[in-house]
Amino acid sequence: MVVLLGAVIIPMAISGFIINNINQQSMRSQLRDSAVLVSKMVSEEIDIFLVSSLNELNQIKFAIEYLKGGAKARKKYLRSVLKESPEFQDLKIVDTPEELIAIHDYNLQNNEISIYTTTQNNKFLVATFDEKFVKNKLFRSLLEDKRAIYVLSAQNKLIASHNYKEKDFQNTIKYLPKKLKADTPVIFGNIKNQPLVYLKKTSPDIIIVVNTTRGVTRKAINENRFKIILAVMIASLTVIFVVGLYTYYLYINIRQLFKGIIAISKGNYQRRIRLLTNVFTPYEIIFLAFEFNRMASQIHKSYIQLKKNNVELKELNEFRSNLIDTVSHEFRTPLTSIQGYTSRLLRQDIEIDDDMKQKSLRTIKKQSERLSRMIEDLLVVPDIEGERIRISLEPLSLNQIINSAIALVSNENKEIINNVPEDFPPVIADRDRLEQVFVNLLENAVKYSRENTPIIINSIVENNFAKIYVKNQCDTIPQKQLQRLFEKFTRIDDKTTRTTRGTGLGLFIVKGLVEAMGGKIKLYSNEQDGFVAEIKLKGYIPYEGD
Repeated sequence: MVVLLGAVIIPMAISGFIINNINQQSMRSQLRDSAVLVSKMVSEEIDIFLVSSLNELNQIKFAIEYLKGGAKARKKYLRSVLKESPEFQDLKIVDTPEELIAIHDYNLQNNEISIYTTTQNNKFLVATFDEKFVKNKLFRSLLEDKRAIYVLSAQNKLIASHNYKEKDFQNTIKYLPKKLKADTPVIFGNIKNQPLVYLKKTSPDIIIVVNTTRGVTRKAINENRFKIILAVMIASLTVIFVVGLYTYYLYINIRQLFKGIIAISKGNYQRRIRLLTNVFTPYEIIFLAFEFNRMASQIHKSYIQLKKNNVELKELNEFRSNLIDTVSHEFRTPLTSIQGYTSRLLRQDIEIDDDMKQKSLRTIKKQSERLSRMIEDLLVVPDIEGERIRISLEPLSLNQIINSAIALVSNENKEIINNVPEDFPPVIADRDRLEQVFVNLLENAVKYSRENTPIIINSIVENNFAKIYVKNQCDTIPQKQLQRLFEKFTRIDDKTTRTTRGTGLGLFIVKGLVEAMGGKIKLYSNEQDGFVAEIKLKGYIPYEGD
C-alpha cells in the first residue's frame, strides 16, 4: 500500500492538478479568442444587414418616385409593402430632419432599429424594423451560443440582444470603459474566467458587447475540470483495483508456497502447490511452483525408493537372522547324528557287530545326504532371487524322477503312493532340479501330513502338458495363507508346525525351480483332499524320425 500510494496515487493526483491548471489556462485563452471572434461575427452580420436593408429601402424609394397619383398612391404602396414584408414594422415618408430624429429617438427608447434614405424631393423614407427580425438577422449564426451579446447605440442604449438578462446586462455596462477604441475588439473587465469584449463601430455608430456568462464558463472550464478530476479518480480507482487483485492473488499463491514448504518440512512429500493462475499471476511464481512440485516429486520418489530399500534391508536382515537360526537348528540334528554314530564306530572299548556297523553307516549316509540337500537348498536361494539358475532341459521319465525322490526322503513310516505310470509321457525339465522339487514337496508332505495317512502322487496329461499332484491329508489352510507359503522362511503357525522342524524355504525353492523350467505351481487346500501341490510341466513331443 505504501508503494501504491507513493508510486501511483500521489503522482496521479499531482498530474491531475497540473493537467487541470493547464486546461483552465487553455480554456481561458480559448474563451477570450472565441469572444473576440463572436464580436467580429456580429459586426459582419450588422454590416450585411445594413447593406441589404438599404438596398431594399432604395428599391422602395425608386418605386415611389415613379408612382403616379400623389401622396395617396405612395401611402397605399407603402401599406402593401408592409403587408408583404414582415421584416418592416413601419414605413414612413417624413418631410423634415427634425421628424426623422424624433422617429429615431423614439425607436431607440423602444429598442427598435430604424434606417432612412433621402428621396429626390429631399424628403426622407424611414423604415422601422421588427425586433425579432433584426435579432434573427444579427445572431442567426449564434443561435446555439450561450454568450450574452448586446448591440448598443452611441449613448449606450440597447438596440438588439442575444441571451439577454437584466442583471448580466447591468453588470456588463458597469465594466464598460468610458473611452472606447474604434473598429477593433477589446477585452475589458476583471471577472475571472468570464472575458468581456467590446467592438465599437464608427459606421454605423454602435457598440457590440460580448459577455461570457457563467453558464459558458461552467461548461467550458468547470465541466472539463470535473471530467479531468473524474478521469483521474477513475484511473486511480482502476489502478487500486488492479493492484489490489494482483496483491490478493499474489498473497494467495505465496500462501500456497508457504503451505507446501511447511508440508515438505513435516515429511508430507506428496503435497503439491496448486496456484490460482490468471493474468494477475506473475510468471516467476508459476515457475517457482512448477520447480517446487518437480522437486517434491523427486523427493517423494526418493523417499519411496528409500522406504523400499529399507524394507529390502529389513527383509535381508530377517533372511540373515533366519538363515543363522536355520543353520544352527536344522544343521544341528544331522550333524549330531553323524557325530554320534561316527563316535560309536570309532570306540575301541566295545565290540560292534556287522549289523550295527551297517545300521550306523546307513544312518551316517542318510544324515549326510539330508545335510547336503539343506546346503543345496540354501545355495539355490540367491540364484532364484537373482534369476541366475542354470537349467539344462531334456526329456525325462517322470516316474523315475519321482521314485528317485522317494528314495531320498525319510518317510518316517508314512506311506508314499506313486500313481504315475511307468509309460507316462516324458516331460521337459532339468533332472537334478526336478528331483530337488519333488524331494522338497515330499519332505513337506511327510512333515505335515496326519498320522497313518498316505501321501499320494497322481498325474494327468492335458494339452501337451503334464500335471502332477502331490496330496497329503492335513488341516484346511485358508486361501490367503496358501499364497504366503511361497515366501521365504514362511511357515503356518499351527499345532503341526510347532512340533516339526523346517527352514521355511521348501515351497519358495520349489516355485523358483518350477518356473525356471518353464512350468507353473499352484496350491490347494480343502477338507476332501487336504493339501495339494499342482505342478504343470511341458510335455515332450518327439519329431518324426526320433
